[in-house]
Amino acid sequence: MIELNNGKKAPEKNSSNGIFEDYLNNVVIFDNKEVLRPTYTPDYLPHRDEQIQSVASILVAALRGDTPSNILIYGKTGTGKTAVVKYVGKELEKTGESHEMPCYVIYMNCEVVDTQYRLLATLARHLGKEVPMTGWPTDQVYEEFKNSLDKEKRVVIVVMDEIDKLVRKGDDVLYNLSRINADLKNARVSLIGISNDLKFTEFLDPRVKSSLGEEEIIFPPYDAEQIHDILEQRAKIAFKQSALDETVTRLCAAFAAQEHGDARRALDLLRVSGEIAERSKSSIVEERHVRLAQDKIEVDRIVEVVRTLPTQSKLVLLSVLKIKGRLEKTGDNISTGEVYTAYKQMCNDIGADILTQRRITDLISELDMLGIVNAMVVSKGRYGRTKAISLSVPEDNTKNVLMEDYRLKPLEDFIPIMPNVAQSQLF
Repeated sequence: MIELNNGKKAPEKNSSNGIFEDYLNNVVIFDNKEVLRPTYTPDYLPHRDEQIQSVASILVAALRGDTPSNILIYGKTGTGKTAVVKYVGKELEKTGESHEMPCYVIYMNCEVVDTQYRLLATLARHLGKEVPMTGWPTDQVYEEFKNSLDKEKRVVIVVMDEIDKLVRKGDDVLYNLSRINADLKNARVSLIGISNDLKFTEFLDPRVKSSLGEEEIIFPPYDAEQIHDILEQRAKIAFKQSALDETVTRLCAAFAAQEHGDARRALDLLRVSGEIAERSKSSIVEERHVRLAQDKIEVDRIVEVVRTLPTQSKLVLLSVLKIKGRLEKTGDNISTGEVYTAYKQMCNDIGADILTQRRITDLISELDMLGIVNAMVVSKGRYGRTKAISLSVPEDNTKNVLMEDYRLKPLEDFIPIMPNVAQSQLF
């Protein structure tokens, strides 16, 4: 017997087979789940022939030993940007090997490699140079990378995915990399920047912008039929035969098409649907599993976004939640002025810095962009304008995530004092 905390005895479970045996004996419906993950690059990319040809026509210069033009690639999340670049890059390396013209493609995600030092150190390491990830002067790291690069004749394509994350911290490294060929005798370097943000070049120095954006390629969103084709292609490899109900890929595609044609989301939805079916010991993935997966993914997304918000943004979001509870506005919108009033009270309670009302308005706009709140500018006549704010995410889940932050924990039972004046509704 096993003794529980309350002193009662619980029957011992036969653990001779181990805790995982029951799960291992479940019905297995996947053949290769990895093909449904974003890191997988298929041998064929449906509905991206035009973009593949565009990238290939620029990079072919590398096979002649020339320097390809730098490329900026734009498009919403899940439109195939990274997959196309990796696919073309793999083909370039393979063709370069057969033509005895060494071509190397170095891929980096700038959400991870997010500083000038880390980027240069990572590049140097790819070329076999041991550079510590901290501690050296940045100029020294750049010299080590340049010297190791120029040891032999080759063309190196540096791919910077989510390049806007790097640019927001400064564009010195891009300035140096875009001009590095002038200092090289043997090697050549070409840059490919990938971004979801069409406006990120506004942050660039004009000189960097002109050299980095020599060629620009825009990836349009997929429609529901195109996403369905992508899912069908992957599903044949990912699942065992007859493991999918015929309506599943259609439903996944329809859900993803509503999210701006995001094929990555569709693949996640299909994978999670399969996982839910397996756990429920179903031999077939059905529509009900897709709907459960849709709810799970949405909650997971909200949790992750809210959890990683800066403290001031969390305070703004908590203000919206508290006002909604205080005034019991189940269907009504909340004004900017009301949010700012509650926000100031909470800042005073926990000793946080109080931002200006204009800055709080900006933070509300950012939460709107993330899909956490819905903020619409409305006129209040002679009282001016305000933003009518409503919550776009589940209230309980959001509050629970916010209360995980120890800085906000003292505000769990906070009740805002709301003024009864029209002034509170102004910006």
